[in-house]
Amino acid sequence: MATIAHLSDVHFGRHDPRVVAALEAFLHERRPNLVVISGDFTQRARVSQYRLAGAFVDRIEQAGLEVLGVPGNHDVPLYDVLRRFARPLHRYRRFIDEDLCPYWENDELAVLGINTARSLTIKDGSISYEQMHRIRETFMQAGEGRLRILVTHHPLLAMPLGEEGALTRVARRSTDALVAAADAGVDVLLAGHFHRSFSRSAREVVDNVGPALVVQAGTATSDRLRGDEMQSFNWIDAAPDSIAITVHGWDGSRFSPGPPARFSYDGEAWHSARPA
Repeated sequence: MATIAHLSDVHFGRHDPRVVAALEAFLHERRPNLVVISGDFTQRARVSQYRLAGAFVDRIEQAGLEVLGVPGNHDVPLYDVLRRFARPLHRYRRFIDEDLCPYWENDELAVLGINTARSLTIKDGSISYEQMHRIRETFMQAGEGRLRILVTHHPLLAMPLGEEGALTRVARRSTDALVAAADAGVDVLLAGHFHRSFSRSAREVVDNVGPALVVQAGTATSDRLRGDEMQSFNWIDAAPDSIAITVHGWDGSRFSPGPPARFSYDGEAWHSARPA
């Protein structure tokens, strides 16, 4: 069984150093097969913030762990208008990763990241038809029997915000992107952006979007918390026909695991196996 640590919205520049240190210690001890960071490495895309975020990634990799990340909307300069439109992710490429749509594969997993951050939007994201083609082509070439995972910062499927009737916004062209993901046989969609943990079979939310399991991560290290939020990340134990997602939340001194959300795959869809 493969293991993934799914982090998101680390927001260096508005991070809690104690939480960062505890997270690194956890990763070094537990040693997942892959660390996924689904965007918003920085608070305002400043050089000083990117240096901190890049050093964080470097330390994880120097410990011998694999990292796959994608940019978020906070990784595009907000107030530097010239840089925002001329070189929106130049600093991301310099300090985090030259590849904005990275791919990683082992004997059990095939993981593709897609950049949804754009210059023309302040908060919202978008996915292009060229990227949809890449989703189809990449997973078509993935090895047989691997769990196919697509990573974005902005979610492709609207999730409940906790308020009655309120749903999250989705990336532009998300409907077409979900079709591409279904065509490509994507099993799991990982995203962040809204600082809330969530997991559910896509078919329980919307019809005709394929069998994917939708997994949202909260903010891993930021001190920008809303309401009763806490810093958290997802620990994912994954096999082709079963997945367990454990949210580890910061309790003020350490990351503590909650009860795992378990899902099984019957060949057509994921089904929740949460305890009653």
